[in-house]
Amino acid sequence: MNQVRLSKVMELMKKQDLEQILISDPAGIFYLTGKWIHPGERLLCLLIKAGGDHKIFINELFPVTDDLGAEKIWYNDTQDGVNFVAEHTDSSKALGVDKVWPAKFLLRLMELNGASSYINGSEILDRVRMNKDEDEKQKMRIASELNDKAMGKIQKELVEGITEVKMSQLLAGIYEELGADGFSFNPIIGFGANAADPHHDIDKTVVKEGDSVIFDIGCVKDSYCSDMTRTAFYKSVSDKGREVFEIVKEANLRAIAAVKPGVRFCDIDAAARDYITEKGYGKYFTHRTGHSIGIECHDYGDVSSINTMPVEEGMIFSIEPGIYLSGEVGVRIEDLVIVTKDGCEVLNKYPKDLLIIK
Repeated sequence: MNQVRLSKVMELMKKQDLEQILISDPAGIFYLTGKWIHPGERLLCLLIKAGGDHKIFINELFPVTDDLGAEKIWYNDTQDGVNFVAEHTDSSKALGVDKVWPAKFLLRLMELNGASSYINGSEILDRVRMNKDEDEKQKMRIASELNDKAMGKIQKELVEGITEVKMSQLLAGIYEELGADGFSFNPIIGFGANAADPHHDIDKTVVKEGDSVIFDIGCVKDSYCSDMTRTAFYKSVSDKGREVFEIVKEANLRAIAAVKPGVRFCDIDAAARDYITEKGYGKYFTHRTGHSIGIECHDYGDVSSINTMPVEEGMIFSIEPGIYLSGEVGVRIEDLVIVTKDGCEVLNKYPKDLLIIK
């Protein structure tokens, strides 16, 4: 168990007068123990207690031999794993449960009177995970460096007759060649009208001259994610496409310039959104400005108009404004930033000037 991270979790538990919490999210368990366990539909959870004596409940199908810093409680497919959880929780006290624990387990624990009450305890671990330590920062730098290299390679593959699907297949090979561990999310590669769909599912659309082309790509390296978006144009760019591109680029730069400790996430969102609105395209910026990232591509926390949380040193999140004109053109430019003592470090070095791929 990572004692520094564990102590931060227990400190927040104490502030909330919470003496026991169940963590079932595999990413959260990895964060604390350094071990990935993917249980599928089976029960897996880590019980953290204010007084120590932590337990982890694991199906025998997953023969973990590592020292996880918690006593392993084993069960098999013929046993009711929730019974074991109930035996080790204090029925007279409240129990924190994370947001991803399936209802089939939670309802069963409630039937067994495993606790006096149940609360959503997710924010405790989520909040700790928002502030990255030095090891995490370095892993994020490495993942983003790989992503920069991948962007340079995949853009060179944009040639006449190629489809979005083929580009995605080529990207998978590029990541493998670079030593990445796979996609951090399904890539979004959109040609022309598809680029105006922010979360377009790639299809067999063929690129054509004048298309805006969105490359929203990311990889995983050593369990940490990268995420970056660049928009290029194929062979030529219309006046409208050029105008929209330059507005989005400026919005991206303004939001990045606003990042520093103490600034609220909503103020960073406003730095991008207000500029796009000023230029007459506010209604075409249809999503939040960014999201937190780390072990998961979308960690807890976002850069949105309703998030009034102040930014703190060590947080890592995306800055990705966009403008989407249905059936015409779509532009998004995204970078990841680490909040520093007096500003931020931009993890992505790949150029974001307007690019026309011939």
